[in-house]
Amino acid sequence: MEKNSGNFAKTSLEELYGENCFNDAVMRLKLPRSVYKELKEIQRGNRQLTIEIAEIVASAIKDWAIEKGATHYSHWFQPMTGLTAEKHDSFITPAADGKIVLEFSGKELIIGEPDASSFPSGGLRATFEARGYTAWDTTSPAFLMKDNSGVTLKIPTAFFSYTGEALDKKVPLLRSMDAVNNAALRVLKALGNTTAKRVIPTAGPEQEYFLVEKDYFDKRMDLFLTGKTLFGAMPPKGQEMEDHYFGKIKLRVADFMRELNHELWSLGISAKTQHNEVAPNQFEVAPVFTSVNVATDQNQLTMEVIQKVASKHGLVALLHEKPFAGVNGSGKHCNWSLATDDGFNLLEPGDSPHLNMQFLIFLSAVIKAADKYSPLLRWSASNAGNDHRLGAGEAPPPIISIFLGTELAAILEKLSQNESITSTNGNYLELGVTALPKLPKDSADRNRTSPLAFTGNKFEFRMVPSSASAAMPNTVLNTTVADVLNEYADKLENSDNIKDTAQNIIKEVYKNHKRIIFNGNGYSGDWVKDAKKRGLPVIKSTVDAIPELLKSPAIELFTKLGVMSKGELEARYTIYLETYSKQINIEAGVMIDMVSREIIPAVLKYSKESADAINSLTSAGIKNGISEQTELLQFIMEDFEGLSKSLGMLKAELANARAVPDLLKQARFFHGKVLPAMEQVRLYADMLEKKIAKDFWPFPTYVDLLFRI
Repeated sequence: MEKNSGNFAKTSLEELYGENCFNDAVMRLKLPRSVYKELKEIQRGNRQLTIEIAEIVASAIKDWAIEKGATHYSHWFQPMTGLTAEKHDSFITPAADGKIVLEFSGKELIIGEPDASSFPSGGLRATFEARGYTAWDTTSPAFLMKDNSGVTLKIPTAFFSYTGEALDKKVPLLRSMDAVNNAALRVLKALGNTTAKRVIPTAGPEQEYFLVEKDYFDKRMDLFLTGKTLFGAMPPKGQEMEDHYFGKIKLRVADFMRELNHELWSLGISAKTQHNEVAPNQFEVAPVFTSVNVATDQNQLTMEVIQKVASKHGLVALLHEKPFAGVNGSGKHCNWSLATDDGFNLLEPGDSPHLNMQFLIFLSAVIKAADKYSPLLRWSASNAGNDHRLGAGEAPPPIISIFLGTELAAILEKLSQNESITSTNGNYLELGVTALPKLPKDSADRNRTSPLAFTGNKFEFRMVPSSASAAMPNTVLNTTVADVLNEYADKLENSDNIKDTAQNIIKEVYKNHKRIIFNGNGYSGDWVKDAKKRGLPVIKSTVDAIPELLKSPAIELFTKLGVMSKGELEARYTIYLETYSKQINIEAGVMIDMVSREIIPAVLKYSKESADAINSLTSAGIKNGISEQTELLQFIMEDFEGLSKSLGMLKAELANARAVPDLLKQARFFHGKVLPAMEQVRLYADMLEKKIAKDFWPFPTYVDLLFRI
C-alpha cells in the first residue's frame, strides 16, 4: 500500500471494505454452494471438518490469494509471548519439467507444525520435545497482509502441543466460548426461549496508543528496548489543561489515521471511532462488536497495523501501558456481552428492565461471577506495565467492582426487598435551549473509574492492559459467567415455578453479592478503605495476582468447564512469573546502561564546563551571578552523588534478584526491591535533567516526545 492510499473518491469504502479478507461474502462467492453451507455448519460447531471440505476451501483460498498477488501463506497464531507468530511457506512446488505449480492442500490449510519448544510453555514442552501443531480456526477469516516481503495469506490458527495442551491464547478462549454457550442455552431454554440455538460472547476492544517521532524514539534506548521511558522530567505543561482529549486531530496524525483506517477496513476490521485521548500524543481506535474470538484476532492485527502504518509516517506507536510517567497511561477497554444467533443481546435491558426477567438473570450472573471470581478477573488484566497504570488517577483502581448506575441498582435493591418497581427509562434531558432538541436520557451515567462498568447493553472491562492480548480477559469473563449460569440452570431445570425461581435467584444474588456493586468514585482514597470493609480483595500488583491461578477456586473452575487443565494453569503461572521478572530485569539493565554510558558522562561534561566557566569569570574579576552559578553546580553535584549511590544500590539489588531461584520469590524480589531502587535512580536522574543545559542532555526529553509531531 502506498503511503498516500485512502482516496475514497477513487475507491469507494464499499469496494475497499474486506477486500483483503476471506470473509463470508467472499466464501459465498468462491465456494460451491453445498461446500459453503457445510463450512457454515462447521463454524457453528454442528459438524466436523473433513479433509474433502478442506481441500475445496484450500483451493478457493489459494486462487483468491494468488489473484491478489500472494506468493506465500502462513499459519498465524498467538503463542504465550502475548504477540503473534508466523512461518511463511510459498505456494511453489517444483514440476518435473523444471517449471513450477502453485499448490495449497487441505492438509496445509488444516495443520502446521511449528517448533513448540522455542515458545514459552511453562514446562509443557521441553527443549528436546519440539513438536507442536497449529490448527485452522474455521471461525476466524483468513486475510492478506501486504508488506515489503510482498503479499502473504495468513490463516488464523490455534497452537497446541504434541500431547494436546494449549500453548496459546486462542485455545482456552475457544473452549470458554463453548462453555458459556452451553450454559447460556440451558438457562434460555429453561426460561422458555426456544428460538436461540447458539449464544455468542461478543467484544469490542478499544485500543489506546501513543505516537512519537521515530527520530526521537531511536535516540532513546529505554523506548526501543522496553517500550517505555525509564527517565524523563515532566515539562511545565502536561495534560492539566485538558486540551488534548477529543481535540482537533493534527494534520500529520490525521494522515496516519486515514491510512490506518484504509488498511484496517481492507482487512475487514470495522474500525469505527478514532480520537485524541487525554494525554498529549495519545490516541484511540475502537471497532464495532463481533464475536470475542474474531475480536481478539482483529485486535492483535490492529496493534500490528498501527505499528506498521506509524513507521511509514516516520512515527513509532507505543502500546505500553505507561510509556510516560506523569500523564495518562493506555488501556484496552474490553466491551463484553452475550448475543444469541437469532439477533438478541442478552444484556439489553429494553424499555422496562424491571420486567425483563431474561435480562435480570444474565445481569445477575455477571454480578455473581465478578464477585465470586474477582481475583481471576484481576489476574487476567495484570502485567508489569499495568501495575504503573491501575489506580494512578487515570484508570480503574486494582479492585474489582461493578458500576450499574442508580436505576439498575435501585431495581435490584427493590426486588431483593419485594418492593414495587417502576422504570425511569424514557426520560428526556431538558437543556433549556429552544434551538436544541430533547435528548433521550440513558438509564445510567458513565463511570470511568469502574473496572467493570455496565454501559447500557454490555459490560466494559476497563482494566485490560493496552499491550496485552484481549484473549485471557475474555476467557475469564466467559468461563466465570458460564459457571454461574450452570448453577442457575440446575435450579431452573428442576423448578416447578420458573418465574418464582428466577426471581429468587436474582434476589439471592443481589443480597449475597451486592458488595461488588459500587457506583461511586473509584479514584477516592476512601474507596480502598470501603472495599476492604466490604471484604473485596485488594490485589495491588501483578505479583500478587498471579498466585490466584493455582488456588483451588481457579483450578476447580477451569478444569470443571474444560477450559484449562491443571497443567495448563500451572504453565501459565510459570510463564506469567517468568515474564514479569524478565521484563523488570531488562528495564533495570537498560536503566543501569543509560545512567552509566549516557547520563553520567553528560553530567560530568556539563559540570566541568560550568566549573571552568565559573573559574574563568572569577579570574577576570566578574562577580555578578557567580554565586548563583556556583550554588547550581553544587546542587548538581549533590544530585550526582545521589545518582551514583542509588545506581550502586540498584546494581546490588538486581544481582540479588537474579540469584533468587524460586520463581514467585524472585518476582516478589523484583517488585519489592528492584523497582523501588529503580525509582530512586530515576528520581535523581530527573532532577539532574532539570538542571543540565538541554544541549548536554543525552536523549530527547518529554517535551520532544509528547508535544512534537
